[in-house]
Amino acid sequence: MTTNPTLAELTDKATATRTRPAYGHDALITCDRLVRIFSADGVEVQALQGLDLLVREGELMALVGASGSGKSTLMNILAGLDTPTAGAAQVAGHDLLAMTAKDRLHYRREVVGFIWQQTSRNLLPYLTAAQNVALPLQLAGRRRRSRSQARAERALELLELLQVADCRDRRPQEMSGGQQQRVAIAVALACDPAVLLADEPTGELDSHTAQQVFAAFRTANEELGTTIVIVTHDRAVAAEVRRTVAIRDGRTATEVLRRSEVDETTGHETLVAREYAMLDRAGRLQLPAEYTRALGMRDRVALDLDEDHITVWPDDSGHS
Repeated sequence: MTTNPTLAELTDKATATRTRPAYGHDALITCDRLVRIFSADGVEVQALQGLDLLVREGELMALVGASGSGKSTLMNILAGLDTPTAGAAQVAGHDLLAMTAKDRLHYRREVVGFIWQQTSRNLLPYLTAAQNVALPLQLAGRRRRSRSQARAERALELLELLQVADCRDRRPQEMSGGQQQRVAIAVALACDPAVLLADEPTGELDSHTAQQVFAAFRTANEELGTTIVIVTHDRAVAAEVRRTVAIRDGRTATEVLRRSEVDETTGHETLVAREYAMLDRAGRLQLPAEYTRALGMRDRVALDLDEDHITVWPDDSGHS
């Protein structure tokens, strides 16, 4: 027999709903059902289709995905270079949909650092490495960095940290591509940003140089505590981080988490990776394409609910 809930039960349920922590309340970066639609010649293209993403403070993570998946659109939004069409996005307490033009300028100067794939876009060609690093401090106009000597000291400190202090008096054309990108990281770190964003920062570099640049990101993350998000096609770079999020068709699709495990017998430490499918807030799940192809899954699947898990089976109904 079905019984209606009592007033007390309804009140308890409503109270529990109101007191439940908001989505992403403890994250540094929160993207909640993010949508970005572009229009050209009367045709609409939905680059982001309700994307959800949380990034915790202090993380060093990678975003991967095929061309057109939406990852660069997401990076431009997080960098304050573009505005979402719908949804919600916050970075270090800043609402990216509500910022004024003045707010956005402050945000790009002091809250986020950004590194482009093209080395030529990151540095001013007529300034030395040290001058390039000092420039954001001068533009920010911070009192504690207002003196020329203090700016120079900060620039040298960052160049030494990233092992390019020998380039301090060189202009970009006098440096290798890898040196330019490491100096670019120093420029992006100059104002102590809450988040460092990098869009394909090793795309123009060979594998050995790419490793040096990634080592600079790791140093910034470990020594300065900077939260870093890297968009990359480079599998070697993606495998170096503890968390890799794959974007497909404008949504977060899968996530790989890596953790260290110590063999109790040998004492050797190994890095173990496990792949997860992302479950959005509506309960939608994107299964990896290679899994569905291997089992011939398409159109629909069968589900079984067990005590502690859900089983997904190929459609066995006999209907095409």
